[in-house]
Amino acid sequence: MATLAPPRAIQGMANVRPAAVANWLLAVAGLVALMVLVGGITRLTESGLSITEWKPVTGALPPLSDAAWQAEFDKYRQTYQYAAMNAGMTLSAFKTIYFWEWFHRLLGRLIGLAFAVPLAWFWMRRTIPPGYHARLLALLALGALQGAIGWWMVTSGLWSRTEVSHLRLSVHLLTALLILGGLVWTALDLRALARDHSARPARLTPTAALVLAVLAVQLLFGAWVAGLRAGQVASTWPLMNGSLVPDGVTWVGLRTFVDDPFLTHFIHRWWALVAVAALVLLARRARAAGDRAASIALHSAFGVQVLLGIATVMLGVPLWAAAAHQGVGALVVATSAWAAHAAGRRAALGIMLPHAVHRAVS
Repeated sequence: MATLAPPRAIQGMANVRPAAVANWLLAVAGLVALMVLVGGITRLTESGLSITEWKPVTGALPPLSDAAWQAEFDKYRQTYQYAAMNAGMTLSAFKTIYFWEWFHRLLGRLIGLAFAVPLAWFWMRRTIPPGYHARLLALLALGALQGAIGWWMVTSGLWSRTEVSHLRLSVHLLTALLILGGLVWTALDLRALARDHSARPARLTPTAALVLAVLAVQLLFGAWVAGLRAGQVASTWPLMNGSLVPDGVTWVGLRTFVDDPFLTHFIHRWWALVAVAALVLLARRARAAGDRAASIALHSAFGVQVLLGIATVMLGVPLWAAAAHQGVGALVVATSAWAAHAAGRRAALGIMLPHAVHRAVS
């Protein structure tokens, strides 16, 4: 019986190393997941406005002298957040919030280097398989855009608010998670190619696209809950302060769905059930496609995430629980990409098989 021959583009290219490129992308994905976690801590500790300038190069180093620390503190004391929330803050306390914002930005710089430098190396060594260059450049561009979005977010809170805009925060978070999903998906494509040079990139099936859209809505409202501090408006579950529908909603039209902390908390809480049902469906599709590990990983991730969400609310939004909730959210995205990819590989195989049969017969 005839078999599919490796694509001509791969034949004779001794330097192509799809497995090595895949491992690099998964390492970068791990850094992105860590940055999502640190970003959550930065938000929860109200640290995001502690650095009032964007210095891509020189800002990589923290203040190295007492005078430099005092200069940074003086800049922060000009912000509205300091006047409204932290008047009288000591320099020692400022150093704590400064650390989290500096560390968050440092991780962004490290991720940029961890992506751009190996990309250039793999490109020059002709290690990247044909057809993947544009995708990797797109991920690089998204990473650069994410840095700009981060500063755009910070500027929304420096001079007239005590926190950054929750709308801009959601753009920042969802872009990071989009990058994470893109890294995982591309790495899985490359791993499949390393095992079989005739492998095609996985397709995003309609079912998987719908599930990921449902998950995106949940993530969006989760970002708004964090930005509005809406997790603190109720500390009971499943009812919110004794009511199914919270009493504190102030209806002012469509913006209520965006700006009201009671309503955003309510939607985030109950849309989670829709998201769980959708993710169970996606996990079943991955298992049916032959990837039991992806199914188990996805079930585990969203199961832990639900428990952390409930614990975060009932314990009064402690830092450890809220940060873990955001960090595991990144794992839900990564495992969802894995499961969607598993279902998509089966779909891609379905497209390829008729061609294989035709070649075998001829």
